[in-house]
Amino acid sequence: MKMGAFLAAGLLALAAPALADPPQRIVSVGGSVTEIVAALGAADLLVGRDSTSTWPPEVAALPDVGYFRALSPEGVLGLAPDMVLAEADAGPVEAVEVLKAAGIPYVALPGEPSPEGIAAKITAVGEAIGRQAEAATLVETFAAEIAAVRADAAQVPAADRKRVLFVLANQAGRLLVGGEGSSAAAIIALAGGVNAGTGFHGYKQATDEAILTSAPDVILMMDREGDLAISDAEVLGHPALGTTPAAQAGAILRMDGLLLLGFGPRTAQAARQLHDALYGPSEG
Repeated sequence: MKMGAFLAAGLLALAAPALADPPQRIVSVGGSVTEIVAALGAADLLVGRDSTSTWPPEVAALPDVGYFRALSPEGVLGLAPDMVLAEADAGPVEAVEVLKAAGIPYVALPGEPSPEGIAAKITAVGEAIGRQAEAATLVETFAAEIAAVRADAAQVPAADRKRVLFVLANQAGRLLVGGEGSSAAAIIALAGGVNAGTGFHGYKQATDEAILTSAPDVILMMDREGDLAISDAEVLGHPALGTTPAAQAGAILRMDGLLLLGFGPRTAQAARQLHDALYGPSEG
C-alpha cells in the first residue's frame, strides 16, 4: 500500500477530541494500544494497563486492571487516570459506561485487523495524547516494513502457498480455530499463506470433519504455558488434527500471541517471522 493510503486510513480514525492539555496519567486497555503508546515515546505516562499488555516488557510493572473484555471500573478509577485508551471491543459495556460517566476521557480506538487498521490506530493514539508528529513518523516506518513483507509474500507462487490452520484452544478435544475475518486469517495472509479455516467467521469450534477437510500444511498456535498450552502430543493424539498433513509432517509452529495477533506496531515483524517459518528467509 502506498504511503498516502496509509495516512488517509489514519485520518479516518474515530478518536475522541484531543484534550486542551495532553494527558499525563493514561490507562491503556489492549496490548496493541500499550505498544503504540510506548512506540510514541509516552510509556512514562502509563499508570495502568490490562492483562494482555505484555510489550514492552517494562509495562509488566504497571498495575493490572484485568482482561480487556472484563474490566473492573473500580480498578481503573482507582488509578486516577486522566484518559483511558482502549481497544474497540474492550468491555463489558457496563464497565465502559461507568468510566465514561465518571467524566474520564475514554478513547475507543479503531480495531480492524489489517495494516490500514493499524495505521488508523497509531494516528488515533497520536491525536489523543498529543504525539501527532511521532505518530506520523511511526506510520511511515510501519508502512515501509509492511510493504517489504507484502512484496516477499507476493513472490510465493500460488501453487506453493502453505495452508495454515490456526488453533486457538483445545477445549476437551474440541478445537477452537481461526476462520475468515479473524486476526489469525489476516496475519496468515500477510505472511503469504492461505488460511485453512474456511466456511465460518471469527474463532469457532471446528468439527473433526472440518479439521480433516481443512488439510493444513502447517498448524499455527500461540506459544503458551500452563493450562492453555497445547503440546505436540495433544496435536498428534487428536483424532482429526493428528491425521492432517501438518501433524504427520511435524509442521507445528508457535509464536508469541501478542506479536502474532495483536495487530500493533510489530505486526510487520510478526508477518516476517511467520513468512520465514513457512518458506525460509527471503533472499536479499
